[in-house]
Amino acid sequence: MVIPSNKQKEVSSCDKCDSPRRNIFCVLNKVELSNLSETKSHISYKKGQTVFYEGNHPHGLYCIYSGKVKVHKLGHDGKDQIMRLAKAGNIIGYRALLSDDYYHASATAIENSVICFFPKKDYQTQIISNPNISMQIIKLLSHDLKAAETKAMNMVQKQVRERIAETLLMLKEFFGLEADNATISTILTRESIGNIAGTTTETAIRTLSDFQKNRTIDLLGKKIKILNNKELIKIANLTD
Repeated sequence: MVIPSNKQKEVSSCDKCDSPRRNIFCVLNKVELSNLSETKSHISYKKGQTVFYEGNHPHGLYCIYSGKVKVHKLGHDGKDQIMRLAKAGNIIGYRALLSDDYYHASATAIENSVICFFPKKDYQTQIISNPNISMQIIKLLSHDLKAAETKAMNMVQKQVRERIAETLLMLKEFFGLEADNATISTILTRESIGNIAGTTTETAIRTLSDFQKNRTIDLLGKKIKILNNKELIKIANLTD
């Protein structure tokens, strides 16, 4: 695992950054955020570079300043399974840190990213001194548990087409759209889409091609453009 260094290009201090408004540090005031900044360091990760490895022990908390990261785990069959995705403003590695356990998954940048790092002792000090942060962590863990339960239920109850359609809608909601208001603002391999939907790469390729033939989406290399959002919602068996 790489422990970030302060010898990187400057990023905004926490009190001037938008990220804390979208994560557990949203309850801190400007002075507290400024003090928090004094403890952090940061590092730039290139696409494909690992932030932390499954099986390693955590040394601190990571907060994504820019870029995107996947949290993934090797299954019993040796295949990579994406557990969750993270973007600017999201924190990663917090569960192992809270339980003083080893990482049960790895984190890898899926595009060039800058990630802030808060040492374990400083993070724990914040939790002890500010009960509001503890409440934010509880809310975050509850959200994660709900998402995991929903995914498990979908794996049992939904067909592959439904799961892939829902995955595309999730990616759209999570990463947003590009300037054309149709292309999902991230690049994921067909393997990654299959991993998220809980199916094979080959099935993901066939299903996406089918969606393209039906003019529900358009495949622009590794990018995906949504042509008919209502149809995608219908396929996913969701309520618009």
